[in-house]
Formats: sequence, C-alpha cells, structure tokens
Amino acid sequence: MAKITPRSQDFSQWYLDVIREADMADYAPVRGCIVVKPYGWALYENMRDLLDKRFKETGHVNAAFPMFIPMSFLQKEAKHVEGFSPELAVVTVGGGEILEEPLVVRPTSETIIGYMYAQWIKSYRDLPVLINLWNSVVRWEKRTKPFLRTMEFYWQEGHTAHATHEDAWAEVMRMLDVYHKHGVEDCAMPSIKGRKSINERFAGAVNTTSIEAMMGDKRALQAATSHDLGQNFAKAFEIKYLDRDNTEKYCWTTSWGLSWRFLGALIMVHGDDQGLRLPPKVAPIQAVIVPIFKNDAEKSAVMAVCERLFQTLKAAGIRVKLDEREETPGFKFNDWEMRGVPVRIEVGPKDVANHSVALARRDMPGKAGKSFVPQDGLVERLRALFDDIHASLYKQAEDFQRANIREVNTYEELKEATQDGWALAPLADDPAVDTRLKEELQVTNRNFPFDQPEGDWKCVVTGRPVRERALVAKAY
Repeated sequence: MAKITPRSQDFSQWYLDVIREADMADYAPVRGCIVVKPYGWALYENMRDLLDKRFKETGHVNAAFPMFIPMSFLQKEAKHVEGFSPELAVVTVGGGEILEEPLVVRPTSETIIGYMYAQWIKSYRDLPVLINLWNSVVRWEKRTKPFLRTMEFYWQEGHTAHATHEDAWAEVMRMLDVYHKHGVEDCAMPSIKGRKSINERFAGAVNTTSIEAMMGDKRALQAATSHDLGQNFAKAFEIKYLDRDNTEKYCWTTSWGLSWRFLGALIMVHGDDQGLRLPPKVAPIQAVIVPIFKNDAEKSAVMAVCERLFQTLKAAGIRVKLDEREETPGFKFNDWEMRGVPVRIEVGPKDVANHSVALARRDMPGKAGKSFVPQDGLVERLRALFDDIHASLYKQAEDFQRANIREVNTYEELKEATQDGWALAPLADDPAVDTRLKEELQVTNRNFPFDQPEGDWKCVVTGRPVRERALVAKAY
C-alpha cells in the first residue's frame, strides 16, 4: 500500500494522496478536469441526497436547464458578464458551421433562468418560484485540484423569484441556514455564516452571504454561498408580475449554490495521517466486517457468522460491506481506515465462541476506540455508535476552529494571526482594504459574521470607525 504524506509535512500533497489512495478520483485527459471514481461519487451522492431532501422540505422543486447559453444573455447584466468573462468556454462552431451567435457553456445559470422566468411569471399568483438545479458547470481553469478547483464541476444552484425584497432576503438567509445545517448535521462540519464584502460579492448580486469553514491546515474555504440579486436580473430580463393593485412590478430574485468542493472540505476537515475519516451519514460504507481466521475450520465458522451479521445489518438499512478479499487482516484494517469507514467489525474464532464482535471506531485510534460487544442488538448499538462518532468528529473540528481564530485590533496583530490561523478583525467594507490585505499579506476577507457583538471599533487597515468585524484568512 502506497504511503500517504503526513499532513504536517505537506498538507496539499496529503490531500492528493488521500484522494488517490482512497480511489476517489483521477485526472482526466482534458486539462483542468477530473474523473470521479465510484467511491468518490458514492460519497457525493450521499451528500447530494441529504441536501436535496432539505431543499424539498423547504418547498423547492428540481428542474433542468440547457448547458448552452446565448452569449447575448450574459451581456444583458453588465457586472455578470464582466465577472465571468475570463472563465468562459465559448462554442463558435456547431455541426461544421460557424454559429450565428456564440454559445457559452454555462458557468452558472442566472441568465437562462431569468429569460425563462420572464415567460412564466405573469401575476403575483405565480410567486414565489422556487427552483433548484443539479448539474455541472464550466469555468475555464488551468490549475487542477480535485473537487476544489476544476474546469468542470458538479453542484446545485437554486434560483428563486419573489414579490418583495423582504421575501427574497428571507430566502437568502433560509438557504444559507440550510447549508449550515447540512454541514453540521450531515457532515459534522462547523462553519461560520456571514455577509461577503463588496469586493467578494457574486457578479451581479447586491449582497452575497457565505458559510466559511476551517480546513485542517487552518486555511479557509468558502463552503457555500447565497446571493441577494435584488432586481438586477429581473430588470435585465424583464421578469415582471401584475400585483394585487393591478400595477406591473419587477420581481426580486435570489440564487444560491453548493458544489462538490464541500466534499473536498469534508476530506480536509476530518482527515488524518491514515487517510479519510467520514461522518456516518455520508460515508459510502458505514461499517465493514473483517473476518479473521487461520485455517479452513476457523474460516467456515467465522464466515457463517460474518454472513449472518452482514445480512442483518443490510436489512436494517446500514451501508455495510463484508470484506472477503484474500488479504491479511492487517492489510484490510489499513485499507478501510484509509477509506474512512466509520466502524470496523472484527469477527474471529473467539468472537464466534463468545457470540461477540470487536468494534473499532475510525474517529478514535488504538485501544480507546475499540470495544467488544454482543452480536445480539448489533443494529441498535451501531446506530448509537454512528451518532457518537458524528458528535465526536464535529467536536474535534469545532474545537480546532475555535482554537485557531484570534480576535485582533491592530494590523500587526492581524498579520501575525493570519500566518497560522484566522483573525477576527475590525475591518472597513472597502475594496481598497481587501486589495491591500491580498497584496501585502496574501489573505482575504472571508465574511462579516452575522453572529458577533455590536460594538465600535477602528478598522485595522484604515483606522476609520467601523461597526463590525471580519474573518480574515488565507484561503483556497
């Protein structure tokens, strides 16, 4: 088995090693793209399905829109086309003929959505429109880092239209909260909700909110965003409705998205030097059964118990794997640890005789994470253990995040704090401030957290009075 680079030695290489050794993804022949292998896709599917359920519980429905967008659509919203122009993939020839109008391979879908909403929305009775898409988008990217930075990536993008700005803003915050809960409750991943700076807003938005998560190397990752688009796209595409007072008004629209970079975050938040550590709710395999025997007589008895346990757990809805490979138990232990399976179930001759099994938790190495339990009631015991593992992973990540965010009040303190962690600093929402931080310290304003005490501070860059603090960090 190939060696995984220690995180402390080279975190970036560790990340790539884990993805390779866990058989999650491979590089595609097209520069900037990856091929997601079955184990990686199963993890993405589990995350996707849990998130999709949350969307539907809030009244959203799924639809599909074309991947090709007329170039003229992007040009209708000035800031939108300006923001995306460097990243566009443009089709100019189709069917052997030069196209009358170039087509853009969608980098995001606000414009095609806007065009269609203008056809569909006529009255206040048609509102709100709450649609989500599961698709891939293309943003021209020459550097590749699996799941974090690829030319084509998979995600969901929600697009909604409302009668009032109040309704639209409530939607923005509701969906940001959905993302946050998905992180906490499904992926054991803490994050901080806040408002993006003017400089970091989505192209065409009047306000952008985000959840920011701390990775294992203390860098920040924008895990999801939710945008208040105001009436910018409504005016560009004539999305209007006839109100109760019989006057025609422009809609207020939102968009929000979470991509498979959340999967990359999951790896970097929970992983250790042995590989992945996956929360049970999203793990492709929640428990693996490893038989242990020395001869055919032992094998027969052990495998009978393993097969019975496998069928029992499977029938109970637990994602379980029986490892029947002709490898040593030690090899199997290391392999499943590297793949992040939450619980390993060991069955040997003594376990057969004692009607017991050994349970090894992935979140707790060594003897501390191992216990011997009866075979009876194993389903209930595993379900309780899954909950405990989730809570354990979340606490470890949350403790790490809290320990590495430092409150600062001067530029020098900010500079020092962001060398190896995050700073919570009084900061002016000014593009010039963001630019200076990026150029001088190679850090960015991640967001202005919603949850912070009101106060009067002085911006650590300009010295001007400010009313809020920002999270500042090096980021992916």
